[in-house]
Amino acid sequence: MSSLFPKSFLWGGAIAANQVEGAYLADGKGLTTSDMQPKGIMVEPWESRTGDEFNIKDIAIDFYHRYEEDIALFGEMGFSCLRTSIAWARIFPNGDELTPNEAGLAFYDKVFDAMAKHGIKPMITLSHYEMPMGLVNQGGWGNPKTIECFERYAKVVFARYQGKVKLWLTFNEINMALHAPFTGVGLKGKPTKTEIFQAIHHQLVASARAVKLCHEMIPDAKIGNMLLGGLVYPLTCHPEDVHLALEENRHWQFFGDVQVRGTYPSYMLRYFRDHGIELVISEQDKADLKHTIDYISFSYYMSGCVSSDEEITKAQANILNMVPNPHLKASEWGWQIDPLGLRVLLNVLWDRYQLPLFIVENGLGAVDKLEADGSINDTYRINYMNDHLVQLEEAIKDGVEVWGYTSWGPIDLVSAGTAQMSKRYGFIYVDRDNEGKGTLARKPKASFNWYKEVIGSNGASLKR
Repeated sequence: MSSLFPKSFLWGGAIAANQVEGAYLADGKGLTTSDMQPKGIMVEPWESRTGDEFNIKDIAIDFYHRYEEDIALFGEMGFSCLRTSIAWARIFPNGDELTPNEAGLAFYDKVFDAMAKHGIKPMITLSHYEMPMGLVNQGGWGNPKTIECFERYAKVVFARYQGKVKLWLTFNEINMALHAPFTGVGLKGKPTKTEIFQAIHHQLVASARAVKLCHEMIPDAKIGNMLLGGLVYPLTCHPEDVHLALEENRHWQFFGDVQVRGTYPSYMLRYFRDHGIELVISEQDKADLKHTIDYISFSYYMSGCVSSDEEITKAQANILNMVPNPHLKASEWGWQIDPLGLRVLLNVLWDRYQLPLFIVENGLGAVDKLEADGSINDTYRINYMNDHLVQLEEAIKDGVEVWGYTSWGPIDLVSAGTAQMSKRYGFIYVDRDNEGKGTLARKPKASFNWYKEVIGSNGASLKR
Protein backbone atom coordinates (compact mmCIF):
# COMPACT_ATOMS: atom_id res chain seq x y z
CA MET A 1 0.00 0.00 0.00
CA SER A 2 1.29 3.47 -0.82
CA SER A 3 1.74 6.01 1.93
CA LEU A 4 -0.72 8.82 2.57
CA PHE A 5 1.77 10.70 4.76
CA PRO A 6 2.69 14.06 3.18
CA LYS A 7 6.09 14.23 1.48
CA SER A 8 7.01 17.04 3.89
CA PHE A 9 6.12 14.91 6.94
CA LEU A 10 8.78 15.08 9.66
CA TRP A 11 9.82 11.78 11.25
CA GLY A 12 12.00 11.48 14.32
CA GLY A 13 12.20 11.16 18.07
CA ALA A 14 11.92 13.24 21.22
CA ILE A 15 14.19 13.52 24.26
CA ALA A 16 14.58 16.02 27.11
CA ALA A 17 17.71 17.64 28.51
CA ASN A 18 17.10 16.54 32.11
CA GLN A 19 16.47 12.90 31.12
CA VAL A 20 19.45 12.36 28.83
CA GLU A 21 22.20 14.93 29.28
CA GLY A 22 23.59 14.24 32.74
CA ALA A 23 26.58 16.50 33.53
CA TYR A 24 24.23 18.14 36.00
CA LEU A 25 26.71 20.74 37.26
CA ALA A 26 29.10 20.82 34.29
CA ASP A 27 30.34 24.04 32.72
CA GLY A 28 28.51 26.36 35.10
CA LYS A 29 25.04 24.77 35.03
CA GLY A 30 22.87 25.53 38.05
CA LEU A 31 20.57 23.20 39.97
CA THR A 32 17.09 22.60 38.56
CA THR A 33 13.83 21.17 39.83
CA SER A 34 14.72 17.88 38.10
CA ASP A 35 18.02 17.72 39.99
CA MET A 36 15.96 17.71 43.19
CA GLN A 37 13.62 14.88 42.10
CA PRO A 38 15.49 11.57 42.34
CA LYS A 39 12.31 9.46 42.36
CA GLY A 40 10.32 11.16 39.60
CA ILE A 41 7.92 14.02 39.14
CA MET A 42 5.12 12.78 41.42
CA VAL A 43 7.30 12.29 44.53
CA GLU A 44 8.24 14.95 47.08
CA PRO A 45 11.53 16.62 46.03
CA TRP A 46 14.65 17.07 48.08
CA GLU A 47 14.85 20.33 50.02
CA SER A 48 18.58 20.71 49.34
CA ARG A 49 21.64 18.86 48.02
CA THR A 50 25.14 18.37 49.38
CA GLY A 51 26.39 16.64 46.24
CA ASP A 52 26.65 13.14 47.76
CA GLU A 53 23.06 12.05 47.08
CA PHE A 54 22.24 9.70 44.21
CA ASN A 55 20.00 10.97 41.43
CA ILE A 56 20.25 8.81 38.33
CA LYS A 57 19.67 11.92 36.20
CA ASP A 58 23.01 13.38 37.37
CA ILE A 59 24.62 11.25 34.66
CA ALA A 60 21.46 9.97 32.92
CA ILE A 61 22.73 8.50 29.62
CA ASP A 62 25.55 11.07 29.35
CA PHE A 63 24.19 12.65 26.18
CA TYR A 64 26.19 15.73 27.18
CA HIS A 65 29.38 13.90 26.20
CA ARG A 66 27.91 11.39 23.72
CA TYR A 67 25.57 13.57 21.66
CA GLU A 68 27.56 13.09 18.45
CA GLU A 69 27.30 9.29 18.69
CA ASP A 70 23.59 9.41 19.50
CA ILE A 71 22.71 11.94 16.80
CA ALA A 72 24.65 9.82 14.28
CA LEU A 73 22.44 6.84 15.23
CA PHE A 74 19.33 8.99 14.78
CA GLY A 75 20.71 10.01 11.40
CA GLU A 76 21.23 6.35 10.51
CA MET A 77 17.53 5.75 11.16
CA GLY A 78 16.72 8.59 8.80
CA PHE A 79 15.38 11.15 11.28
CA SER A 80 14.33 14.43 9.70
CA CYS A 81 13.46 15.94 13.10
CA LEU A 82 14.71 15.61 16.67
CA ARG A 83 12.81 17.21 19.49
CA THR A 84 14.92 18.06 22.52
CA SER A 85 15.11 20.84 25.09
CA ILE A 86 17.54 23.42 26.32
CA ALA A 87 18.33 23.18 30.03
CA TRP A 88 17.37 26.69 31.20
CA ALA A 89 19.93 26.49 34.03
CA ARG A 90 22.77 25.86 31.56
CA ILE A 91 22.06 29.31 30.11
CA PHE A 92 21.06 31.14 33.31
CA PRO A 93 22.30 28.99 36.24
CA ASN A 94 20.28 30.80 38.90
CA GLY A 95 17.60 32.00 36.51
CA ASP A 96 17.77 35.68 37.33
CA GLU A 97 21.20 36.62 35.96
CA LEU A 98 21.45 39.43 33.41
CA THR A 99 24.30 37.77 31.48
CA PRO A 100 24.02 34.22 30.06
CA ASN A 101 26.52 31.42 30.63
CA GLU A 102 28.55 31.15 27.41
CA ALA A 103 29.58 27.53 28.07
CA GLY A 104 25.93 26.49 28.09
CA LEU A 105 25.18 28.35 24.89
CA ALA A 106 28.22 26.82 23.21
CA PHE A 107 27.09 23.29 24.10
CA TYR A 108 23.79 23.66 22.24
CA ASP A 109 25.58 25.21 19.28
CA LYS A 110 27.49 21.94 18.99
CA VAL A 111 24.35 19.84 19.37
CA PHE A 112 22.49 21.75 16.66
CA ASP A 113 25.51 21.60 14.36
CA ALA A 114 25.63 17.82 14.82
CA MET A 115 21.95 17.60 13.87
CA ALA A 116 22.55 19.72 10.77
CA LYS A 117 25.37 17.39 9.74
CA HIS A 118 22.85 14.53 9.57
CA GLY A 119 20.04 16.56 7.99
CA ILE A 120 17.97 16.61 11.19
CA LYS A 121 15.78 19.62 11.99
CA PRO A 122 15.78 20.57 15.67
CA MET A 123 12.49 21.16 17.47
CA ILE A 124 13.42 22.86 20.73
CA THR A 125 11.43 23.11 23.96
CA LEU A 126 12.42 26.08 26.10
CA SER A 127 11.47 24.42 29.40
CA HIS A 128 10.90 20.67 29.63
CA TYR A 129 10.04 19.62 33.21
CA GLU A 130 12.81 21.73 34.71
CA MET A 131 13.54 25.29 35.79
CA PRO A 132 16.39 26.85 37.81
CA MET A 133 16.10 26.21 41.55
CA GLY A 134 17.23 29.80 42.09
CA LEU A 135 13.85 30.90 40.72
CA VAL A 136 11.95 28.24 42.66
CA ASN A 137 13.46 29.61 45.86
CA GLN A 138 12.04 33.01 44.93
CA GLY A 139 8.51 31.64 44.50
CA GLY A 140 8.74 29.79 41.19
CA TRP A 141 6.03 30.70 38.69
CA GLY A 142 4.02 32.08 41.59
CA ASN A 143 6.33 35.08 41.40
CA PRO A 144 5.50 37.32 38.41
CA LYS A 145 9.18 38.29 38.17
CA THR A 146 9.79 34.81 36.75
CA ILE A 147 8.02 36.00 33.58
CA GLU A 148 10.78 38.56 32.98
CA CYS A 149 13.48 35.94 33.63
CA PHE A 150 11.92 33.55 31.12
CA GLU A 151 11.51 36.33 28.58
CA ARG A 152 15.21 37.20 28.94
CA TYR A 153 16.15 33.54 28.52
CA ALA A 154 13.96 33.17 25.42
CA LYS A 155 15.41 36.33 23.89
CA VAL A 156 18.98 35.08 24.38
CA VAL A 157 18.40 31.65 22.83
CA PHE A 158 16.32 33.03 19.94
CA ALA A 159 19.13 35.44 19.13
CA ARG A 160 21.82 32.78 19.43
CA TYR A 161 20.13 29.99 17.46
CA GLN A 162 17.93 31.89 15.01
CA GLY A 163 19.85 30.48 12.07
CA LYS A 164 19.80 26.90 13.38
CA VAL A 165 16.35 26.33 14.94
CA LYS A 166 13.07 27.03 13.14
CA LEU A 167 10.69 24.94 15.26
CA TRP A 168 10.14 25.99 18.87
CA LEU A 169 7.93 24.98 21.80
CA THR A 170 7.51 26.94 25.01
CA PHE A 171 6.65 24.54 27.87
CA ASN A 172 6.48 20.75 27.95
CA GLU A 173 3.07 19.26 28.84
CA ILE A 174 2.04 22.60 30.33
CA ASN A 175 -1.14 21.13 31.84
CA MET A 176 0.91 18.77 34.08
CA ALA A 177 1.13 21.70 36.51
CA LEU A 178 -2.33 20.66 37.72
CA HIS A 179 -0.98 17.27 38.82
CA ALA A 180 2.66 18.03 39.68
CA PRO A 181 2.96 21.72 40.62
CA PHE A 182 6.63 21.52 41.69
CA THR A 183 7.56 20.11 38.28
CA GLY A 184 5.16 22.25 36.30
CA VAL A 185 5.33 25.66 37.99
CA GLY A 186 8.06 25.37 40.63
CA LEU A 187 5.78 25.59 43.68
CA LYS A 188 6.98 23.94 46.86
CA GLY A 189 4.87 22.12 49.45
CA LYS A 190 1.10 21.86 49.08
CA PRO A 191 -0.04 24.93 47.14
CA THR A 192 -3.70 25.92 47.01
CA LYS A 193 -5.73 25.85 43.80
CA THR A 194 -5.52 29.63 43.64
CA GLU A 195 -1.73 29.53 43.97
CA ILE A 196 -1.45 26.87 41.27
CA PHE A 197 -3.68 28.72 38.79
CA GLN A 198 -1.95 32.04 39.49
CA ALA A 199 1.39 30.37 38.70
CA ILE A 200 -0.13 28.80 35.57
CA HIS A 201 -1.36 32.24 34.53
CA HIS A 202 2.15 33.68 34.85
CA GLN A 203 3.46 30.79 32.77
CA LEU A 204 0.85 31.35 30.06
CA VAL A 205 1.78 35.04 29.93
CA ALA A 206 5.47 34.11 29.68
CA SER A 207 4.69 31.66 26.90
CA ALA A 208 2.79 34.34 24.97
CA ARG A 209 5.67 36.79 25.39
CA ALA A 210 8.06 34.16 24.03
CA VAL A 211 5.73 33.67 21.04
CA LYS A 212 5.81 37.43 20.38
CA LEU A 213 9.62 37.47 20.61
CA CYS A 214 9.98 34.50 18.28
CA HIS A 215 7.71 36.06 15.68
CA GLU A 216 9.70 39.30 15.84
CA MET A 217 13.20 37.81 16.00
CA ILE A 218 12.86 34.74 13.75
CA PRO A 219 10.09 35.52 11.24
CA ASP A 220 10.64 32.27 9.33
CA ALA A 221 10.28 30.15 12.50
CA LYS A 222 7.17 28.49 13.93
CA ILE A 223 6.46 28.37 17.65
CA GLY A 224 3.86 26.20 19.34
CA ASN A 225 2.68 24.90 22.66
CA MET A 226 2.83 21.38 24.06
CA LEU A 227 -0.09 19.63 25.76
CA LEU A 228 -0.32 16.38 27.63
CA GLY A 229 -3.06 14.78 25.56
CA GLY A 230 -5.10 13.45 28.48
CA LEU A 231 -8.07 12.20 26.50
CA VAL A 232 -10.85 10.68 28.62
CA TYR A 233 -14.06 8.87 27.72
CA PRO A 234 -17.20 8.52 29.84
CA LEU A 235 -17.15 5.11 31.52
CA THR A 236 -20.85 4.68 30.68
CA CYS A 237 -23.42 6.46 28.55
CA HIS A 238 -25.06 7.89 31.69
CA PRO A 239 -25.45 11.64 31.04
CA GLU A 240 -23.55 12.43 34.25
CA ASP A 241 -20.54 10.44 32.98
CA VAL A 242 -20.76 12.17 29.60
CA HIS A 243 -20.80 15.60 31.23
CA LEU A 244 -17.94 14.67 33.57
CA ALA A 245 -15.85 13.60 30.58
CA LEU A 246 -16.54 16.98 28.97
CA GLU A 247 -15.32 18.75 32.12
CA GLU A 248 -12.26 16.55 32.57
CA ASN A 249 -11.16 17.07 28.97
CA ARG A 250 -11.58 20.80 29.41
CA HIS A 251 -9.02 20.72 32.24
CA TRP A 252 -6.28 20.13 29.67
CA GLN A 253 -7.96 21.74 26.66
CA PHE A 254 -8.09 25.04 28.57
CA PHE A 255 -4.34 25.45 28.13
CA GLY A 256 -4.71 25.09 24.37
CA ASP A 257 -7.72 27.42 24.31
CA VAL A 258 -5.77 30.25 25.95
CA GLN A 259 -2.72 29.81 23.74
CA VAL A 260 -4.71 29.55 20.49
CA ARG A 261 -7.49 32.08 21.16
CA GLY A 262 -5.58 34.53 23.34
CA THR A 263 -8.10 34.71 26.17
CA TYR A 264 -9.56 32.63 28.99
CA PRO A 265 -12.58 30.55 27.92
CA SER A 266 -15.92 31.21 29.65
CA TYR A 267 -16.10 27.70 31.12
CA MET A 268 -12.80 28.34 32.93
CA LEU A 269 -14.05 31.63 34.34
CA ARG A 270 -17.02 29.75 35.76
CA TYR A 271 -14.66 27.12 37.22
CA PHE A 272 -12.73 29.90 38.96
CA ARG A 273 -15.96 31.41 40.34
CA ASP A 274 -17.30 28.06 41.54
CA HIS A 275 -14.06 27.25 43.36
CA GLY A 276 -13.40 30.66 44.85
CA ILE A 277 -10.29 31.18 42.70
CA GLU A 278 -9.45 34.85 42.23
CA LEU A 279 -6.48 35.56 39.98
CA VAL A 280 -4.47 38.72 39.56
CA ILE A 281 -4.66 39.40 35.81
CA SER A 282 -3.45 42.78 34.61
CA GLU A 283 -4.48 44.60 31.46
CA GLN A 284 -0.91 44.03 30.19
CA ASP A 285 -1.36 40.28 30.82
CA LYS A 286 -4.52 40.30 28.71
CA ALA A 287 -2.70 42.10 25.92
CA ASP A 288 0.25 39.68 26.11
CA LEU A 289 -2.03 36.64 25.81
CA LYS A 290 -3.19 37.88 22.40
CA HIS A 291 0.14 36.69 20.94
CA THR A 292 -0.94 33.20 19.91
CA ILE A 293 0.87 30.08 18.74
CA ASP A 294 1.41 28.74 15.21
CA TYR A 295 0.79 25.04 15.85
CA ILE A 296 -0.34 22.55 18.49
CA SER A 297 1.98 19.82 19.69
CA PHE A 298 1.07 17.12 22.18
CA SER A 299 2.01 13.86 23.82
CA TYR A 300 -0.19 10.81 23.59
CA TYR A 301 0.43 7.55 25.43
CA MET A 302 -2.96 6.39 26.65
CA SER A 303 -6.58 7.27 27.17
CA GLY A 304 -8.77 6.60 30.18
CA CYS A 305 -12.28 6.92 31.50
CA VAL A 306 -14.08 8.99 34.10
CA SER A 307 -17.02 7.97 36.23
CA SER A 308 -19.51 9.96 38.26
CA ASP A 309 -19.61 7.00 40.66
CA GLU A 310 -17.27 8.15 43.42
CA GLU A 311 -16.66 4.61 44.65
CA ILE A 312 -15.32 3.55 41.26
CA THR A 313 -13.18 6.67 40.98
CA LYS A 314 -11.64 6.29 44.43
CA ALA A 315 -10.84 2.62 43.90
CA GLN A 316 -9.41 2.73 40.41
CA ALA A 317 -8.30 6.18 39.22
CA ASN A 318 -4.61 6.92 38.51
CA ILE A 319 -2.66 10.18 38.96
CA LEU A 320 -4.52 11.79 36.06
CA ASN A 321 -7.83 10.77 37.63
CA MET A 322 -8.45 8.25 34.85
CA VAL A 323 -10.49 5.12 35.50
CA PRO A 324 -9.33 2.04 33.53
CA ASN A 325 -11.20 1.27 30.33
CA PRO A 326 -12.52 -2.32 30.51
CA HIS A 327 -12.06 -2.69 26.74
CA LEU A 328 -8.32 -1.98 26.66
CA LYS A 329 -5.10 -3.77 27.58
CA ALA A 330 -2.35 -2.04 29.54
CA SER A 331 1.45 -1.79 29.56
CA GLU A 332 3.62 -3.09 32.39
CA TRP A 333 3.21 0.30 34.08
CA GLY A 334 -0.58 0.26 33.80
CA TRP A 335 -0.82 2.68 30.88
CA GLN A 336 -3.75 1.58 28.73
CA ILE A 337 -3.00 1.03 25.06
CA ASP A 338 -5.48 2.77 22.76
CA PRO A 339 -4.26 3.40 19.19
CA LEU A 340 -7.69 4.52 17.99
CA GLY A 341 -7.64 7.11 20.76
CA LEU A 342 -4.84 8.88 18.88
CA ARG A 343 -7.08 9.30 15.85
CA VAL A 344 -9.88 10.55 18.10
CA LEU A 345 -7.54 13.03 19.80
CA LEU A 346 -6.15 14.31 16.50
CA ASN A 347 -9.67 14.94 15.22
CA VAL A 348 -10.73 16.61 18.48
CA LEU A 349 -7.77 19.00 18.37
CA TRP A 350 -8.18 19.71 14.65
CA ASP A 351 -11.91 20.37 15.00
CA ARG A 352 -11.30 22.62 18.01
CA TYR A 353 -8.38 24.71 16.75
CA GLN A 354 -7.93 24.32 12.97
CA LEU A 355 -4.17 24.66 13.48
CA PRO A 356 -1.44 22.27 12.29
CA LEU A 357 -0.75 19.45 14.76
CA PHE A 358 2.50 17.71 15.69
CA ILE A 359 2.72 14.51 17.74
CA VAL A 360 5.86 15.14 19.78
CA GLU A 361 5.66 12.21 22.20
CA ASN A 362 4.29 8.70 21.74
CA GLY A 363 5.87 5.41 22.71
CA LEU A 364 5.84 2.34 24.91
CA GLY A 365 7.76 2.03 28.16
CA ALA A 366 8.68 -1.62 28.75
CA VAL A 367 11.27 -3.92 30.31
CA ASP A 368 13.53 -5.08 27.48
CA LYS A 369 15.30 -8.45 27.61
CA LEU A 370 18.84 -8.81 26.35
CA GLU A 371 19.02 -12.20 24.60
CA ALA A 372 22.04 -14.54 24.81
CA ASP A 373 23.24 -13.36 21.39
CA GLY A 374 22.97 -9.73 22.48
CA SER A 375 19.83 -8.96 20.50
CA ILE A 376 16.74 -7.19 21.84
CA ASN A 377 13.56 -8.33 20.15
CA ASP A 378 11.11 -5.59 21.16
CA THR A 379 8.22 -6.69 18.94
CA TYR A 380 5.76 -5.29 21.53
CA ARG A 381 7.17 -1.80 20.88
CA ILE A 382 6.99 -2.31 17.12
CA ASN A 383 3.35 -3.44 17.39
CA TYR A 384 2.43 -0.50 19.64
CA MET A 385 3.98 2.08 17.36
CA ASN A 386 2.76 0.48 14.14
CA ASP A 387 -0.83 0.51 15.39
CA HIS A 388 -0.60 4.15 16.50
CA LEU A 389 0.97 5.26 13.22
CA VAL A 390 -1.77 3.51 11.26
CA GLN A 391 -4.34 5.53 13.22
CA LEU A 392 -2.32 8.68 12.58
CA GLU A 393 -2.57 7.94 8.87
CA GLU A 394 -6.33 7.47 9.26
CA ALA A 395 -6.54 10.93 10.86
CA ILE A 396 -4.66 12.36 7.88
CA LYS A 397 -7.29 10.71 5.65
CA ASP A 398 -9.91 12.43 7.83
CA GLY A 399 -8.40 15.73 6.74
CA VAL A 400 -6.36 16.51 9.84
CA GLU A 401 -3.19 18.51 9.10
CA VAL A 402 -0.25 16.85 10.87
CA TRP A 403 3.29 18.14 10.45
CA GLY A 404 5.17 15.28 12.01
CA TYR A 405 5.75 12.55 14.57
CA THR A 406 8.59 12.29 17.08
CA SER A 407 8.51 9.14 19.18
CA TRP A 408 9.34 9.16 22.87
CA GLY A 409 12.18 8.47 23.37
CA PRO A 410 14.24 7.07 20.50
CA ILE A 411 17.06 6.09 22.86
CA ASP A 412 16.64 4.68 26.37
CA LEU A 413 16.54 7.48 28.92
CA VAL A 414 15.56 8.13 32.52
CA SER A 415 11.79 8.01 33.01
CA ALA A 416 10.32 11.34 34.16
CA GLY A 417 7.52 9.66 36.10
CA THR A 418 9.53 7.06 38.00
CA ALA A 419 13.22 8.02 37.43
CA GLN A 420 13.90 4.47 36.23
CA MET A 421 16.14 3.21 33.43
CA SER A 422 14.25 -0.10 33.39
CA LYS A 423 11.20 1.63 31.89
CA ARG A 424 12.71 1.68 28.41
CA TYR A 425 11.28 3.43 25.37
CA GLY A 426 14.15 3.48 22.90
CA PHE A 427 15.01 1.98 19.56
CA ILE A 428 18.53 2.13 21.00
CA TYR A 429 19.43 0.23 24.18
CA VAL A 430 21.64 1.98 26.74
CA ASP A 431 23.60 -0.22 29.14
CA ARG A 432 22.64 1.37 32.45
CA ASP A 433 20.36 0.11 35.22
CA ASN A 434 18.25 1.76 37.93
CA GLU A 435 21.22 1.82 40.32
CA GLY A 436 23.39 3.58 37.77
CA LYS A 437 25.49 0.54 36.89
CA GLY A 438 26.52 -0.24 33.32
CA THR A 439 28.89 0.81 30.58
CA LEU A 440 26.50 3.29 28.89
CA ALA A 441 27.18 1.47 25.60
CA ARG A 442 24.57 1.91 22.88
CA LYS A 443 22.99 -1.01 20.99
CA PRO A 444 20.20 -0.94 18.37
CA LYS A 445 17.09 -3.01 19.12
CA ALA A 446 14.89 -4.77 16.58
CA SER A 447 12.71 -1.65 16.49
CA PHE A 448 15.69 0.37 15.21
CA ASN A 449 15.58 -1.18 11.74
CA TRP A 450 11.78 -1.29 11.79
CA TYR A 451 11.55 2.48 12.36
CA LYS A 452 14.30 3.07 9.80
CA GLU A 453 12.15 1.27 7.22
CA VAL A 454 9.02 3.22 8.23
CA ILE A 455 10.86 6.50 7.78
CA GLY A 456 12.54 5.42 4.55
CA SER A 457 9.21 4.45 3.05
CA ASN A 458 7.39 7.51 4.51
CA GLY A 459 5.03 5.15 6.29
CA ALA A 460 4.34 2.80 3.36
CA SER A 461 5.89 -0.17 5.23
CA LEU A 462 3.35 -0.02 8.08
CA LYS A 463 1.15 -3.07 8.57
CA ARG A 464 -2.45 -2.00 8.13
